[in-house]
Amino acid sequence: MADRVLVIGSGGREHALAWKLAQSPHVKHVFVAPGNAGTADNGKISNSAVLVSNHTIVTQFCKDHNIGLVLVGQEALLAAGIVDDLRAAGVRCFGPSAKAAQLASNTSFAKAFLDRHGIPTARWKAFTNPQEACSTDFPARVVRARGPAARKEVTIAASKEEACRAVQEIMQDRMFGEMVVIEELLQGEELSCLCFTDGVTVASMPPAQAHKRLLDGDQGPNTGGMGAYCPVPQV
Repeated sequence: MADRVLVIGSGGREHALAWKLAQSPHVKHVFVAPGNAGTADNGKISNSAVLVSNHTIVTQFCKDHNIGLVLVGQEALLAAGIVDDLRAAGVRCFGPSAKAAQLASNTSFAKAFLDRHGIPTARWKAFTNPQEACSTDFPARVVRARGPAARKEVTIAASKEEACRAVQEIMQDRMFGEMVVIEELLQGEELSCLCFTDGVTVASMPPAQAHKRLLDGDQGPNTGGMGAYCPVPQV
């Protein structure tokens, strides 16, 4: 592995990546951009103020600081094609291309992909018209905005009226986007099984379960994750 590594993002995910990378004797230093309080001047780890939304500036930073590998954790940047741009400039980068990142950043794209390849998924429909979205007849509804910044903005609607309010917030008030995906609510345990792949080999990580709802007892609005634990005793 390269002597100097750049991790892009600011959350707990990037903190964990930087923490683990810094333990390797092959890594001299880990820059985190923009990072957070936990990654600021912590041994071999330090934050960087490089403007990550500008891929040209990030590329130049990597060349100026002799960065041998970049790891991108921030989903919006993956969807914006930062991996494609860095690789095109000759910078080694770990992360999916913009096209592959759509599986996480674009709900309607991901659901259509699942249907196309016969992968089981909840019944769903995508709408650009609020009135049509409110007419969905699923007995229980999950309302999702489409774009990368809104991927975690999910409403579990107990009634048609609640679903319509969520649709109005997303589409009419333009809080998160101009398209909404409404899908059937599936009851049961939810967990994530993430894998690494180079396009040929697949290496699986242990299953993990995130706490999504804001309050105890699976109550309150959905969040990006209030925490997680691994391994998962249910499987």
